[in-house]
Amino acid sequence: MDSATRQVEYEQMLLGRYLHLHKSKGRSKDSTLDRSAYILLSRIRMQGPMSIGQLGEAFGLDASTLNRQTAAAMRAELVERIPDPEGGMARKFRITAEGERRLDAEREGIVESLDAIMAEWADDDIEAFAGYLKRFNTDIERIAGRPWPRP
Repeated sequence: MDSATRQVEYEQMLLGRYLHLHKSKGRSKDSTLDRSAYILLSRIRMQGPMSIGQLGEAFGLDASTLNRQTAAAMRAELVERIPDPEGGMARKFRITAEGERRLDAEREGIVESLDAIMAEWADDDIEAFAGYLKRFNTDIERIAGRPWPRP
């Protein structure tokens, strides 16, 4: 492993730490989602209603973990269980209006934080950084065999 890869590892560790610290400060409890709900809602919004099996395939998680996560999301009225719109046997989870509202609020808060962090960056630098992050993530997805839908 070369020194540049070691630098990426270290910076990735710090990024994870900073994201964790950000979640615990500065935002009202009402306007935040926990990490699993944020990711779950983001995926369902991009892909449409999904069954436990589809979620398991998408995330590489077992059914018991997803049952806990979807049950919590249902209790919070973020998702609802519906018949398969395509007529299949499995019931699917669809994001609710409350889930849409909370996801939009969470995403907007994150974008505002990123705007503050990168306030002194040139637009070209932000675009390049976004491109590198997309490339990094798509390579992870390629190796894992779990591509994430993008707009």
